[in-house]
Amino acid sequence: MRKILIKNIKGLVGVLEENTAALRGDELNQINILENAFLAIEDGKISFYGPMDELAGIADWTDLEIIDAEGKFVLPAFCDSHTHTVFAASRENEFEDRIKGLTYEEIGKKGGGILNSAAKLANMSEDQLFEDALARLELMQSYGTGAVEIKSGYGLSTAAEIKILRVIKRLKAASPLTIKATFLGAHAFPTEFKENQEGYVDLIINEMLPIIVKENLADYIDVFCERNYFSPDQLDRILTAGLAAGLKPKIHVNQFSVLGGIGIGVKHQAVSVDHLEEMDENDIAILKEANTIATALPSCSFFLGIPYAPVRKMLDNNIPIALATDFNPGSTPSGNMQFVNSLACIQMKLTPTEAVNATTINGAYAMEIANELGSITIGKKANIIITKPMPSLAYMAYTFGDNVAEQTLIF
Repeated sequence: MRKILIKNIKGLVGVLEENTAALRGDELNQINILENAFLAIEDGKISFYGPMDELAGIADWTDLEIIDAEGKFVLPAFCDSHTHTVFAASRENEFEDRIKGLTYEEIGKKGGGILNSAAKLANMSEDQLFEDALARLELMQSYGTGAVEIKSGYGLSTAAEIKILRVIKRLKAASPLTIKATFLGAHAFPTEFKENQEGYVDLIINEMLPIIVKENLADYIDVFCERNYFSPDQLDRILTAGLAAGLKPKIHVNQFSVLGGIGIGVKHQAVSVDHLEEMDENDIAILKEANTIATALPSCSFFLGIPYAPVRKMLDNNIPIALATDFNPGSTPSGNMQFVNSLACIQMKLTPTEAVNATTINGAYAMEIANELGSITIGKKANIIITKPMPSLAYMAYTFGDNVAEQTLIF
């Protein structure tokens, strides 16, 4: 049994022993920080912690690995609840197109965007997709991520969607990170179904889903409900079929327009509704009464130059929020959760405390893993970040662009 003692911790962040739901409203701006602390880990689990002057209680340990964290903070590893980490290639040519004036939607209409990624992925081997994605996960871990949700959606055919989900299943076994898989066949309409959208919806429901269930390839089902993509009615039918197959919803809604997708997601008890750059009062009212987590993706807003989700208003209405990267080659080519914290503070006016809670414990709830990750809690996995020496917790969001993680312990 591996035993680790982290001592002289300047601030042990996110101590939370009694918690049964995602943090809402003012709760998000509260975080327990134990100063001059120690943290004890046994067999990958948090066994106990406390102030340094109580350290004598573990003197009977043998074969003890000691980490001195003097001047450093220790906090729960980030839980990144929305990514598209399995993809074939970067799309920097579209980045240049946007610089020249084309919008993300205009690029998609001319065959770029998601369709571009799907075309590239169709010809890439499963082994290559796996190796590339594994390298991305290692980079994400270096910035402090300890858990990640990964979506399919760059396949848009039965063979390619299943290929992506099989890669994610391999990543679950090969990576030390905690990984959840989401089936996002309804990410865009492939070219051959441009004039036959219902045919593609039928393909998702009647051909893709049965294979996914048979091979146990996904935890969740997702749909991109947006103008020029999937309609609210199509969202409703796909989620109904997914739930019948045992897949809970986590959906893309309100990125460019308000179509009523949030209400449909809540009706189907979606774990989360994600993006939310465009919101109306009805959406706020629906989420205020729901247990569904509102997940904002500030790096996407930053990269595309679109509005940021109104998370301050959501918090004022007692809505539970999480923050994630949306890591993908088209709209967010970064899996850096520290940068997400910075953007949340700089552009969305969250406090550093709110940002940390939204990327740790609430991110864990958005992946249904809060019973094992997201806080410093006895018995939880000891997936933690040990920072470099820092003057305060706020320094992490303040020093955007720097990697303040000295190491990320993952079990």
